[in-house]
Amino acid sequence: MSDVLNPALLIGVIAAYFLVLVGISWWKGRGNDSDGYFLGNRSSPWYIIAFGMIGDSLSGVTFVSVPGEVGVKNFHYLQIVLGYMVGYFVIAKVLLPLYYRLQLTSIYSYLRERFGPVSQQTGSFYFLLSRTIGAAFRLFVSAGVLQLFLFDQLGVPFWISVTIIIVLILAYTLKGGIKTLIWTDTFQSLFLLLGVVLTCGAIISQMNWSLGEAVSQIVSSEHAKVFNWDPTSKLYFFKQFLSGMFIAIAMTGLDQNMMQKNLSVRTLPEAQKNVLWFSVIVLIVNVIFVSLGALMYMYAAAKGIAVPTKTDEFLPLLTLHHLGTFAAIVFLLGIIAATFSSADSVLTTLTTSLYIDILHLDTNEKKSEKSKLMIRNVIHGGFAFLLLAVILLFRAINNDAVISGIFTAAGYTYGPLLGLFAFGIYNQSAIYDRLVPVVCLLAPFLSFALSYYSAKLFHGYQIGFELLLINGLLTFFGLWLIRRKNGIQTA
Repeated sequence: MSDVLNPALLIGVIAAYFLVLVGISWWKGRGNDSDGYFLGNRSSPWYIIAFGMIGDSLSGVTFVSVPGEVGVKNFHYLQIVLGYMVGYFVIAKVLLPLYYRLQLTSIYSYLRERFGPVSQQTGSFYFLLSRTIGAAFRLFVSAGVLQLFLFDQLGVPFWISVTIIIVLILAYTLKGGIKTLIWTDTFQSLFLLLGVVLTCGAIISQMNWSLGEAVSQIVSSEHAKVFNWDPTSKLYFFKQFLSGMFIAIAMTGLDQNMMQKNLSVRTLPEAQKNVLWFSVIVLIVNVIFVSLGALMYMYAAAKGIAVPTKTDEFLPLLTLHHLGTFAAIVFLLGIIAATFSSADSVLTTLTTSLYIDILHLDTNEKKSEKSKLMIRNVIHGGFAFLLLAVILLFRAINNDAVISGIFTAAGYTYGPLLGLFAFGIYNQSAIYDRLVPVVCLLAPFLSFALSYYSAKLFHGYQIGFELLLINGLLTFFGLWLIRRKNGIQTA
């Protein structure tokens, strides 16, 4: 519970933040049609997309976890981020040209053109599953911090507070879709960055350092170790780097939530410019996050503050109890931005995938535009209700290990997407479309088995983030097994 903030101030901050989001939604959503909802009329400025994607790529989990883990893992997280940059280059040069050539709204429509309708539905199913669980998990974490900050002080139970958050998100996303979200995401990315930068500033001020002195202290810190060259470690550079590369390809380039905004840019060169600049921004932002972690540990050592056992609790502890009102408000704004950005664009992209990939309403000429709009709104609202239900399920489970396990399991579903797209792009063989779900179910199960028994099978070697690559390779091999011997198919 905060020692420095009162509920009236917190409610005022949240209300003002939400009113700005509603204002942006009203301003950009006027006269919006289906093309505006799904693709922003393909007129989105690339630089706005690049900056706004920060809010999509980060979350409340990142905000509290990455700085806290610096005490355990130093700056080794940046090895993954360097891999991200290579992955984003692949997205810009391989995937975006494919998506723009086919003029896609849902990227999983490519799987239909390349393999058939069952493949499209399989890809969409894995996206819907992954993003629903992932968004619910991130929103659960962020909403939990807000519960601690505000709602517990007011005596408001968690189920009511999270319902309020979901309703607020629904209020500014239902009509505008992508055309609105590119601007609200930019606003939220700004406050997410301000949260971490100004928290750094608060610690530097408390330590009576100049900016130059702070940089020097961070660089010379015992935690400022970026590279790990021990091949047996889970933090080994090449393992982390390759994992980061394929995580970026799969969880950005093959993710409808991340790609739908990119497809709203007017031309391919502008979309590529957006992704490449975004890769630079991601590196800079994550350097700031790990620098905040180093500052936190140096501040705690100087002030005699005990570091909590759970590193995720470290940043909230400092901002709530030690850094004063300004730092607490700054942290609050960052968490609010993370909370809303965890779910707002997801509702639109989940709606897009179900609407196009599963129900095929985009090509249904029997239904009127008015009827399609009503169905789209029902789907959008339905996913909001589903997110709420999953979050409340997490709360009911109330077991960090189980919840993290569910979230990790969702990560297995990106492997089949990686394998499907890689096979489609780099192998011209046609496949037995109806057998694709079998392959895409077996690959994650085999990956899990390999991971679980890796230490026994590989003489102590433990599989880490490279599991995604293994999962994708197993899917690729499975698709090769079900290829049509004499069939050639391209898209």
